[in-house]
Order: sequence, then structure tokens, then C-alpha cells
Amino acid sequence: MNESLHVIKSVGLQPCSMADLNRAVAVLSSGGVVAFPTETYYGLAVDPFNPLALNHLFALKQRDINKPILTLVDDRESLLTLVQSVPAQYTALMDKFWPGPLTLIFPARLNLPTLLTAGTSTIGVRQSSHPFARQLLRAFGKPITATSANISGRSAAVDAFEVKAQFGSKIDLIFDGGKTPGTGGSSIIRLEGDKLKLIREGIIPFAEILKVSAAIAG
Repeated sequence: MNESLHVIKSVGLQPCSMADLNRAVAVLSSGGVVAFPTETYYGLAVDPFNPLALNHLFALKQRDINKPILTLVDDRESLLTLVQSVPAQYTALMDKFWPGPLTLIFPARLNLPTLLTAGTSTIGVRQSSHPFARQLLRAFGKPITATSANISGRSAAVDAFEVKAQFGSKIDLIFDGGKTPGTGGSSIIRLEGDKLKLIREGIIPFAEILKVSAAIAG
């Protein structure tokens, strides 16, 4: 952990410098934590394939180890590094709502760290629509975690100031993209049999998700 917190300001719609992205990649590759803006709240990124990084993330958030961690992917090719298969019912939802605030629960690849899936054999994934989140994913070259930037039980951070207020210098790097919408998290959907089930209603109403699914099924 870095004792002196480094904040990179004014990222967002404008491309971030390669030097700053390379610094973020170095942090993630060494098991560190990067805070970054998304289209919902600020998130905390670590390498989801690194058990030590995940363990640190859980300790940082004071999170119950029985709760899985959601992830972000850059594209459908990188999705396959996390999931065993893509259910047919998800294809239309991905076409309609990705990139965007829809998290889908997939069958997880067997080699994923137990902390990531909390032993559920499933993994929650979405593709972010935030320009910086997508830059970070492309620079890192593989998925990242997307858990909200907050200590468990507290409100999710909507700006870099709130990230610093909750975590101080315990995070290695913060990308300050200004205030995020903070109106809700991603909607989370899973399959039970062949039916879509709502785990958490977020920005995208469940009724809208069902409408898209029904249109394809019909």
C-alpha cells in the first residue's frame, strides 16, 4: 500500500494519458487497488484473477467473504475468460444494454478464485459505458473488479472526495472523473431455469429488461 495517496484529476470524457494508464496497470499488476469513475458510482478495481489482491480488497471494504465481487469486461472476448458459457437468453440483453449498467450472472469458469465468486459457481459481469472505465480495461488487457467504492454498510462514493473520505491513503491510486450520477447501481439479473430473475433493480427497470427478452422470445 502506498502511504501517500496519488490522485489523477480530470479524467472522464477526455482520453487519459498513457503515462497515467500505465501507472494504473502497474498498480493492478502488483496487486494494488485503483478507484475509478463509472456510469453509476466510483468503483474499486483489482485484478480479479489475483487471490491476494481480492483478499486485500475484502479487508479494505470490510466486506463479508460470502458476498461475491462483480466484474467489468471490455468486450465479449474477455468475457470468456470469466464465464463457462453465455446463455442464449442473455444475448439480446447484451446487445441492447451493453455497454451500460446491467450486470448479468453467468456460470463461472472453474479456475476463478473462490473469493471472487464466494463459492457460488457464478460470476456477475457487465460492460461499462463510462469512457474512463473502458480506457482502463483496454490498458490492463483483462477484466477488473467493479465493486462499489465504499466500506460495507456505508453509501457508495459518488466522487473522488468521498472515496478519500472513506479510505484515506489505503487505496493506491484514484482517478478523479468528477461526480458520478449516483442515482443507483447496475441492475443485476440471473437465470433460474429459462426465466430471468431480478437480484437487484438498479438504473435499468426490470420491466424494460423483460420487455426486451420477451420481444426476442416472441
